[in-house]
Amino acid sequence: MRLRGFLLAAAGLLLAGGIAEAAPKIVAITSIVEHPALDAVRDGIKKGLADAGLKEGEDVSYLFETAQGNPATAAQIARQFVGENPAVIVAISTPSAQAVAAATKDVPLVFSAVTDPVGAQLVASVERPGGNVTGVSDMLPVADHVALIREIAPEAKRIGVLYNPGEANSVSSVAALRKAADGEGMTVVEAPATKSADVQSATRSLVGKVDAIYVPTDNTIVSALESAIGVANAAKLPLFAADTDSVARGALAAVGFNYFDVGVQTAAVVERVLKGENPGEIPVTFASGTDLQVNKKTADAIGLTLPPEVLQRASKVVE
Repeated sequence: MRLRGFLLAAAGLLLAGGIAEAAPKIVAITSIVEHPALDAVRDGIKKGLADAGLKEGEDVSYLFETAQGNPATAAQIARQFVGENPAVIVAISTPSAQAVAAATKDVPLVFSAVTDPVGAQLVASVERPGGNVTGVSDMLPVADHVALIREIAPEAKRIGVLYNPGEANSVSSVAALRKAADGEGMTVVEAPATKSADVQSATRSLVGKVDAIYVPTDNTIVSALESAIGVANAAKLPLFAADTDSVARGALAAVGFNYFDVGVQTAAVVERVLKGENPGEIPVTFASGTDLQVNKKTADAIGLTLPPEVLQRASKVVE
C-alpha cells in the first residue's frame, strides 16, 4: 500500500510538472496611457503572435496594465509585473520602458513605440542593445512632416510644437523638428505641457504666435488631443500630427506609421525572445512604412483648401 501510495504521489508530481511545463508563457504588456496609437500597438502585438501560431490561453497568456499617464504608476506596474515572473515584458512608450528597465535587469524587456532608445538610456546602441532589453523604435520621419506642413500651408513660417519636456522621446523629436524646420527657413515655438490638463492652455499660448501647430508622438499631448484641436480650429490654425490615428480625431493631416503594424513588428521580436534568444543580442529595429492621411472636414472648418496632389496621395481622407 505504501509503495502504491508512493507511486501515485510520484505520478501526481510528474503530472503536475507536466502541466507546469505546458502552462502558457506570460506576456505582460504595459503602456503609459491609453490612446488610439498605443492601443493599436497592443492589438498588433497580439495579432502578430497569433499569426505566428501562438494561441492565447494555450501558448501565451496576457497581462495588461496602463499607467494612465502617471510615471509613478508606471513604476508600480513595472514592479508588479516583475513579481509575476513573466516570460517577457512588453513596454509601449518611452516612460513605461524606462520604468521596466529600472525595475529589472533579468526579465526580458521588449519596448515598442520608443522614439530614441539610446537617448532614453534603454540600450547601449541599436546594433548591440546589451542587457535584457531590445525593441522597436518609431523614430519619426520629421523631415517628411515639415515638408507636408510646407505643402499644405506654404505661407507658414512659425511652427508651434506641443510636447511634454519630461518625455525623452518628445525632447528628441523637438530637436529633430528644429533641425528640419531650419532647413526650410521656418522657426519653432515651443509650448510645453507636463500633464494632459495643461494641453488646452499650452495650445492657447500659441495662438497669435504661430502659423501651424505640430504634435509629435507625445503621449501626454495625444491623450488630450481633442482639447488642442478645439483651440486650433477656433483660431483657424492647422494642426498637424505625427501619428495617423490622430487624423480621425480631428488633426488636419499626418504622415506617420500605422501603429497596428508597429505592434505586429514588435510581435516578431517578442516571438524571438519567447523562443529563447537573448534580448540584448537582438538589434533594435525601426518601424517601417509611412502613411499619409488627411482630414477634409477639419480643413473646411478652418477655411483651408487641401492641395489636389495631397488628396491624391492620401491613403485615407476623413470627410
